[in-house]
Amino acid sequence: MKTHEIYIKRSIEIAKSGLGSTAPNPMVGSVIVYDNKIIGEGYTSAYGGNHAEVNAINSVENKELLKDATLYVTLEPCSHFGKTPPCSDLIIHHKIANVVIGCVDDNPEVAGKGIAKLIASGCHVTVGVLETECKEHHKRFFTFHNKKRPYIILKWAETANGFIAPIKKDEKKPVWITNAYSRQLVHKWRAEEQSILVGTNTVLEDNPSLTVRDWTGKNPIRVVIDRELKLSKEHSVFNAEAETIEISKNDFDFNKPLAKQIATILHSRNINSIIIEGGEKTLQTFIDENLWDEARVFTGNTTFKNGIKAPEFYGKLISEEKIIEDTLHIYVNN
Repeated sequence: MKTHEIYIKRSIEIAKSGLGSTAPNPMVGSVIVYDNKIIGEGYTSAYGGNHAEVNAINSVENKELLKDATLYVTLEPCSHFGKTPPCSDLIIHHKIANVVIGCVDDNPEVAGKGIAKLIASGCHVTVGVLETECKEHHKRFFTFHNKKRPYIILKWAETANGFIAPIKKDEKKPVWITNAYSRQLVHKWRAEEQSILVGTNTVLEDNPSLTVRDWTGKNPIRVVIDRELKLSKEHSVFNAEAETIEISKNDFDFNKPLAKQIATILHSRNINSIIIEGGEKTLQTFIDENLWDEARVFTGNTTFKNGIKAPEFYGKLISEEKIIEDTLHIYVNN
């Protein structure tokens, strides 16, 4: 592996520490190298805090070394004022000689302007190192800006014979198909994404809280589709543990494609990722409109004599793993 690739790969690794806390900002990673040694590292702080480049520069003890150092970063440094000042200005201020960038920022407020500013200052800039890997890492951010919608993850669990729920049940709570380890993994996923969505029937039948109670992290914004406003505020999704967005017939036209309208509403709310964790009808709505990016499907060793069939979809299988007796398949929409 070439030198530049080694340090961009390291930048990607440390950037993942910001997963679940930086949104709607991208989770960027940055490494500063002097004389073939890493002298500083940083990743994007929680939303409203420092960007990765700022944290990396701040971590360098001897700032005199910066003028002869190389700064590596997964995404083009910003060039505009937002919650924080432009990172490109800070790089120029410290006269960092070389900057290596994984991929260009597609956000119209940046989109090459940060690179142009650095070059104009005399900085030597290299762009496109591990570009594919960096774009994959920043998939939520790029989906939000390029497709004008959140990155959409479908998630469900099905029995060994293809059912996601029984037809009838005795109590208003979930019937577990998977084991406790799989359920804990789902809570980890919730902590990594900005929001989570369910439909009316899931709330009525299961009364979920949609929190990360089995993991440490931030609860996602809960999005509830309640067409006829049937739900009581006594349901757990409306408690004080997390923000909840309720979408009803007052918010859009139910005679038009539903998933697209939901995605547009969420984009307007600055939400860049969502887990669709609803029932068969809600999941199938997004599948039928071909509006999804990943599907994470658990198969337990449980069986039902009859029940609600799992959604039908087509995708490219990218991973398969066993979680004790459960099997997790992850697909991407190709």
